Amino acid sequence: MTSVVATQFVPLVATAAAAKDFMVVSLHDIAPSNRDVANEIISELSRHSVRVCSLLVVPDYHHQGLVTKDRQFVAWLRNLESDGHEIVIHGYFHERPRRPNETLRDKFLTRFYTHYEGEFYDLDYEEALRRITNARDEFRASGLAPQGFIAPAWLLSAEAECAARDAELEYTTRLRTVRDLRSNQEFAARSIVYSVRSSWRRTVSRAWNAALFQFLKNNPLLRLNIHPPDYSHSAVWTQILRFIDMMDETRTPTTYCDWIAEQRLTADRKA
Repeated sequence: MTSVVATQFVPLVATAAAAKDFMVVSLHDIAPSNRDVANEIISELSRHSVRVCSLLVVPDYHHQGLVTKDRQFVAWLRNLESDGHEIVIHGYFHERPRRPNETLRDKFLTRFYTHYEGEFYDLDYEEALRRITNARDEFRASGLAPQGFIAPAWLLSAEAECAARDAELEYTTRLRTVRDLRSNQEFAARSIVYSVRSSWRRTVSRAWNAALFQFLKNNPLLRLNIHPPDYSHSAVWTQILRFIDMMDETRTPTTYCDWIAEQRLTADRKA
């Protein structure tokens, strides 16, 4: 990997912190309709030493209207970006209608695993490219600088991944991996995420994530994913903050963009 590629965008993480492992806290599904709760989450995370997050913004959440048309919302995003947070393109509509002739696997992933929100699960290349480039251009025209694309529920077709790469974005993620779209290098990094749609899901999520956290806590990158509804369930939110506090002394909070840049610099130094 050349120095030009490796330093295409430089990480904000201080070199002195590179000896630590990293943690990315990402806040998903951000739209004007949940701006207030998202702001509360970001503020509380900051009080727990997480001062930068990857903020997954949906361009037109469930067809409620383009976020870039909301001047106050865009100004809020720009302020967050200037403070070191990262703006990430998170789908376009964040919804996927039923399709004819769906398999049992299709139904499980798009209706049970995620509730009709796997937008990029089976999009073809042309439609995926159109949505991703529209989002990229709309965000940039509003003064934002998205570097990554993450599909809703991490359900990303192979064609959509190619589209994100051809849209000249830097990275994408799936449930278990982070992929550098420039080098095509894939990093194993399982996500911790909650399902809060029902009481039994919340109970299972807390038990599963408690075990998963123990399994993942020594990984070089820990990914903790938050959705706005998580904040309204005290047992879930308390566990999230406990995980963060447990990692305070051993991990540096960062963003996906900065983490990818750090991996490129490390690879370049070894080349």
